[in-house]
Amino acid sequence: MVYFDNSATTRPFPEVIDTFSSVTRTYFANPSSLHPLGKEAEQLLTQARNKTAALLGVKEKEIYFTSGGTEGNNLAVKGTARQLQSRGKHIITTTMEHSSTYEALLELENEGFSVSYVKANEHGQVSVEQIKNEIKPDTILVSMIHVSNELGSIQPVEETGELLDNYPKIVFHVDHVQGVTKVPLNFSNVDLCTISAHKFHGLKGTGVLFMREGIQLTALFSGGQQESGIRPGTENLAGIVSLTKALRMAFDDASNKLEALKERTTRIEAELKKIDGVNINSPAKRAPHILNVSIPYIKPEVIVQALAEKEIYISTKSACSSKQFSPSRVLYSSGFSKEKASSAVRISLSFHNTDEEAEFFVTVFKEVVSNMKKVVNV
Repeated sequence: MVYFDNSATTRPFPEVIDTFSSVTRTYFANPSSLHPLGKEAEQLLTQARNKTAALLGVKEKEIYFTSGGTEGNNLAVKGTARQLQSRGKHIITTTMEHSSTYEALLELENEGFSVSYVKANEHGQVSVEQIKNEIKPDTILVSMIHVSNELGSIQPVEETGELLDNYPKIVFHVDHVQGVTKVPLNFSNVDLCTISAHKFHGLKGTGVLFMREGIQLTALFSGGQQESGIRPGTENLAGIVSLTKALRMAFDDASNKLEALKERTTRIEAELKKIDGVNINSPAKRAPHILNVSIPYIKPEVIVQALAEKEIYISTKSACSSKQFSPSRVLYSSGFSKEKASSAVRISLSFHNTDEEAEFFVTVFKEVVSNMKKVVNV
């Protein structure tokens, strides 16, 4: 099996599964309970928070555990907008955003907020100058994805943070879900940041929202005072501890295997460029693990299924949108033709894929494309 759909989800580390199982068996008590078992669970939760903060280079009080990227993005975007609406109702974002941010902003527009969508260029990138040009007196939030989950393009997040240092009343949110452990991010100029465990070999249903000390937002849920009331609900202790374990292991991988990952993806790109009719959509400057290509006039879901018959697994656009048989919103908004935006597939690797898997993938991909072109007579 060749699994090249790591941007959709990664295979959990065995050690992470073991940690989840062990914590579930031993520390099953509610961390909010006052008895000794509850205190033990609370202590483990505190340790996980401290370790996660250290790995990200932030303060432990700035870490809030969530159910993943979608909740984190919704909490950051909606929570900030509703908290600051008396100050202003204008938000800036990009056309590259993940659906969890994009749909949240559409909902806010229905509530009376105005949103400026900065259009990305043909490389799937926006500029700091574009962001600056959209700032208004009533701007309260800038929300930007760091690494495009479809194209792998990298947005100027740190430069935008430096720009917004000059606008202290504007909150800056970064969707770091695809970038974490793959593309470094300095949190010093970021107010809110989202990550999700299952993108770095953790378990689904666990994530982190970094919220800089001093930032305030309105909670999405009503309930108890867990996570300082920002994210009420009994903490998923086993998931949180296993997230911390996965994050540490993934950062270790990044320190040892990042260059090899870049080289492997680059070799795949070079080979796919040689195939007649295949277009590389990802820019030259991209995240090391994502490669987006189009084969115009061939349905991407047909390519995906043909590869799956050979036990090779890739995807079409974002996994959250892959069952919507329509042009990719992200590609189309970046100026790609309807044909390219409708025929794109995403190849996404992890640190644990091998050169042998890459070679096998290229060989089979060539065969599949050749056969498909004969069928559609392209």
